[in-house]
Amino acid sequence: MNLRWVRLGWVLLLTWALGAAQIAQAQADEARARKIVGGVCFVCHGMEGESSSEVFPRLAGQHWEYTAKQLENFQSGKRKSSAMASMVTRLTPDEMVALGKYFERQTYTPEPPKDPALASVGRYLYHNGNTFSGVPSCASCHGRDALGSATLPRLAGQYAGYTRTQLKQFFERERTNDNAIMHVITQKMTAQEMAAVAEYLSGK
Repeated sequence: MNLRWVRLGWVLLLTWALGAAQIAQAQADEARARKIVGGVCFVCHGMEGESSSEVFPRLAGQHWEYTAKQLENFQSGKRKSSAMASMVTRLTPDEMVALGKYFERQTYTPEPPKDPALASVGRYLYHNGNTFSGVPSCASCHGRDALGSATLPRLAGQYAGYTRTQLKQFFERERTNDNAIMHVITQKMTAQEMAAVAEYLSGK
């Protein structure tokens, strides 16, 4: 048999074996994540990451890297939360990644903003900022669709109440684990502007 074909056969076999192993690992991770969610997370965040209240963030569709980072930060104390600190105590780094990927795969149905007039103000601020007070456009970092990235959260579809609370925590320096630029930006925002941006993002 031609040595070239033998080598090709081994390459194909190895590729198949690696692919099968990756699929098996992904399935195992999903099962492990679902078990953790069903045992702890679902009470506040729901089994599909839809959340039971605006107090808690929607995790469905959130970038897995961002979610895993927040879990690690809660565990290490970089991000303060007495509720979350006790929930993540025993999580391993692999489990944090598995949870992040599990929630990223979930979907949610966007809902129209409860206050359309306020949301229209938020839309302008998100895309244009406020040149008079020096507030930059949110879109310059978070993207025009508010979908974020591996290092920045997906803001589209997030509960208005939760987003507003996070902006307030950045303003009051209660949240210090993420980009310090948020501290500077929120110092220039009024409470109404925070509410407007949050309302606009909730409907995306």
